[in-house]
Amino acid sequence: MTKRLAEVAKKAGVSEATVSRVLNGRSGVSEATRASVLTALDVLGYERPTKLRGERGRLVGLVLPELQNPIFPALAEVVTASLAQRGFTPLLAARTIGGVPERDYIEMLLDHQVSGVVFAGGSYALADAEHGHYRALTDRRMPVVMVNAGVADLGFPHISTDDAVAVEQAYGHLRSLGHERVGMVMGPEDHVPSRRKLAALEGKDFLVERTNFSMESARLAAAKLIERGVTGMICASDVLALGSIRAARRLGLDVPSDISVVGFDDSALMTCTDPPLTTVRQPIEMMGQAAVDLLVNQIEGGGVEPDELLFEPELVVRGSTAPAPQRG
Repeated sequence: MTKRLAEVAKKAGVSEATVSRVLNGRSGVSEATRASVLTALDVLGYERPTKLRGERGRLVGLVLPELQNPIFPALAEVVTASLAQRGFTPLLAARTIGGVPERDYIEMLLDHQVSGVVFAGGSYALADAEHGHYRALTDRRMPVVMVNAGVADLGFPHISTDDAVAVEQAYGHLRSLGHERVGMVMGPEDHVPSRRKLAALEGKDFLVERTNFSMESARLAAAKLIERGVTGMICASDVLALGSIRAARRLGLDVPSDISVVGFDDSALMTCTDPPLTTVRQPIEMMGQAAVDLLVNQIEGGGVEPDELLFEPELVVRGSTAPAPQRG
């Protein structure tokens, strides 16, 4: 017990006597200090006293699909900073291939009595995936916000970049440079954001190859497109764009003289690649802050419609695109 008091006091930045008063339900403690102590108790994994278990701490879950794509750490930085400004403590859960499934992360977050959850990529973005585990959140009326397009019948609000505008900007850029044979390096067939990008170009001339969002799968997909004669490629992420550039070079081609490549995200260090990457920028800072605003509004009892809030992307032209090569 003494060890627990000391650890919680250190984590919350208060005295052990204050922790004791909170745990015993005594008066003389401000609401902010009380919330800090309860949050520290949750973060350290200690069970709350029985009389306090019905109260949620000021913890918010942030579930990411991975950390290798730099766009997700960038989003996490914005969300965690915005949560801290609102008096909440983020609890990060980053999924990995073959690691803890999303269902288990949801159970863990519920066990920690989080006040809400922000998802940034998950099975909700795959139309054919299992979505039943989200019912645990619905059943508890848990405040939830999902970042990026997903299936429409889950009943949660979404924050997304406008995929249609993004791909139209990228396609229009390549066509303006004279590229008549354009290839698309997209996610799996049931990946909702990729579906929306392709649907926006319906009626236009392009080729498609699918990937699982790894750099190696992008290299293989891009190589197939190059063999099919494309001179310009639009990729569903910056990571896929870098894999596509690698594919071109392995085939002895130059980027952008022989092949032009457009990414999506404008994640960290894309100005430092060789060549610097032309990409469609997601307004991550505005999206992250909007996600927190929507979530906190739900936590505080405000009503939020399960609609999608779309943000305008921006084409950033750098060195990976150039006029189409002249065929002799």
